[in-house]
This record gives sequence, C-alpha cells and structure tokens, in this order.
Amino acid sequence: MKALRNYLDKIKPNFEEGGKLHAFRSVFDGFETFLFVPNSTSKTGVHVHDSIDSKRIMSIVVIALIPALLFGMYNVGYQHYNAVGMTAGFFEMFIYGFLAVLPKIIVSYVVGLGIEFVVAQWKNEEIQEGFLVSGLLIPMIVPVNCPLWILAIATAFSVIFAKEVFGGTGMNIFNPALVARAFLFFAYPTMMSGDAVWVAKESIFGLGQTVDGLTAATPLGLAATGLQVDASICDMVIGLIPGSIGETSVIAIAIGAVILLWTGVASWKTMGSVFVGGIVMALIFNAFGSESNTMAMLPWYEHLCLGGFCFGAVFMATDPVTSARTESGKYIYGFLIGAMAVIIRVLNPGYPEGMMLAILLMNVFAPLIDYCFVQKNITARAKRIQVK
Repeated sequence: MKALRNYLDKIKPNFEEGGKLHAFRSVFDGFETFLFVPNSTSKTGVHVHDSIDSKRIMSIVVIALIPALLFGMYNVGYQHYNAVGMTAGFFEMFIYGFLAVLPKIIVSYVVGLGIEFVVAQWKNEEIQEGFLVSGLLIPMIVPVNCPLWILAIATAFSVIFAKEVFGGTGMNIFNPALVARAFLFFAYPTMMSGDAVWVAKESIFGLGQTVDGLTAATPLGLAATGLQVDASICDMVIGLIPGSIGETSVIAIAIGAVILLWTGVASWKTMGSVFVGGIVMALIFNAFGSESNTMAMLPWYEHLCLGGFCFGAVFMATDPVTSARTESGKYIYGFLIGAMAVIIRVLNPGYPEGMMLAILLMNVFAPLIDYCFVQKNITARAKRIQVK
C-alpha cells in the first residue's frame, strides 16, 4: 500500500490546479479517497454531527448486504435447477446464480458511477460515495430475468432524477434504489410482475438448461390473486422461494440487520417500528378483514417473511438520508411504513409488494414528522423558560 500511496503522490500534481490533467481532478480525487483516508483538514470552523464519515457508513452497509446477496445468488441457481427438474450440487447452483447476477451488478455500477463521475466533473465537485450502496441495492431488488438494458435505464433514471437534481448524495428526498424499482414497475410492468420473471430460464456457460414457457409465481403473488401460499414457513425464513434476488432470505437479512445495529449505522427505533407497524396492521386485518380476501387473512408472520418487507425494513427504511432523523420521529416513521405496506398489500392486490410504495410515501412525510417533533421541543423549552 505504501508503494501505491507514493505513486499517487507522484502523479497528483498533474490533477491539481494548473496540471495538465486538471480536468479530471474529481475522478482522481474519487479514486484516492476510495483507497485512502483523506489527510486534508477544514480551513474554517465546522460543526461535527458524527465522528463516522460517509465512506465508512457505505462500506458497512455493503458488508451487511453481502449475506443476502450471496444467498440470493444461490437461490437463483436453486430455483432454476428446481424448475427444470435437474439435480445439482451447492457450488453448481451458486455459480449459476453468480453468473446470472454479476452482470446486473456490473451494469448498475458502470451506469450509476459513470453518471456521478460526469456530474462531478461538470460541477467541479468531489465524487461522493453514496452510490456504493445504491449500486448494489438496485440489482438485489429486481427479478433475475430483468434485461440488462432495462436495468441500465432504471439506474440512470434513479441517479439523475432521484439524486443529482436534488444536489447529490445527502440531498435526495427519495431512496434512489426504490426509485429505480418504481420506475421499472410502472414503465416495464411485465418485467417486474407476473409469474414469468422470477426464475432464470437460460443456460449460462453450459450450466443448467434453457426452458421455455416456465412460470413460477412468488408466494406473495399467489396470495394477491386469491390463491393459497404454497411455501412452508421454513422455506420463507430460509429464502428458498421465488422472489427478487436479495429479498427472499429472512436469515441472511437478519445477519445484515445485526451488523447495521451493532455498528450503529442503522437505527433500531426505525427498524423495529417497521415490524411493529406491520404486525399490528396484519392482526387488525386478521380480526376484521373479509375471509374472501386471502391477503387480509395472511398471518402476520407471513407478511413479514414474504416479499420485500424484511429487506425494506432493514436496508431501505433505515436510510439515514431519506428517513426521519428525530429520535421520536423514527418511531412514527417506521410504524407508518410497516402499517402502510400491509394496507397496500391487502386493499390493492395490483400492488402486492406494498413495501416499495410505503417507503417512498413516507420519504415524502419524513421531513414533516421531524418538523412536528422539533417544533414540539421548541415549544416545550419556551414554556420552561417562561415558568422560570
């Protein structure tokens, strides 16, 4: 690493003001700060909100996503071999899923980071690390059969219209990964719903075999159409069911949740409140809902295990930029997300994956929730001063 540090110091003058490669200063700075901790200090007074920097936060979140990503790769291979009726070992299934998912990750990062590099150069600003997480989240929340060109369009849309138009990392009001999924859902609905998008159908480098006319609905999709869920609770928890690449395994997501909570990156108040809101609303529908509505009669634990509920609660709702920031507001914000997700699932079968819309909706109201609690505290302090 010392040799690399010396090499960067040697070529750095070329990228500084007056250097022959000054036009690419932002690109060089981005690579340098990614590899090494910056040694520059502020020249004026600053207000330190937290000792942890954005790079460390993004790195921890990426590490927390790895268990769900790795299991998602295995499940892609498992679902494929199970659908075609072939037997295969663990590593063969994993390699198949790895080769199916890797191109999506590459496309997401190339398109997203490419746009961020261009914008940073154009604005003569530093390149932020925010897309390190979004670039991994986007391919994890799409079906395995989502075409790469559609994924590229969705990624570009989310980076431009959900981040850059608001000012970049830390300024956006919507979660960029969820905006990408929402764009796909409404612009290309046949690629994001139905029963033909969840299981990989193609042979990859001789692994597996190509099948035509394969359909495999998700358990949540079956419930939305009035059919009984055909998966056991054990399969739901482990994640051996059709679904988006990174959203099926409750165990893998729970490992990520432990990492986020142990490092203090995510708020347990937000995360826990999402589950409480989902459980409460599911119990209300179980008690007062119509028995003809399969989704209303779905047990609360199946609501939590199916679809993107757990993944959204752990990795999306806790986004520090788009979620509520006041400590009391986090309870309200999380509870409403969980409750709204179940309400959307039950009352609108056309959107069985209610978590996406619930989080995007509460992203809009997060500033209002914070404002109400801040004003409440200001009013209470003013009254105490008057009493004294």
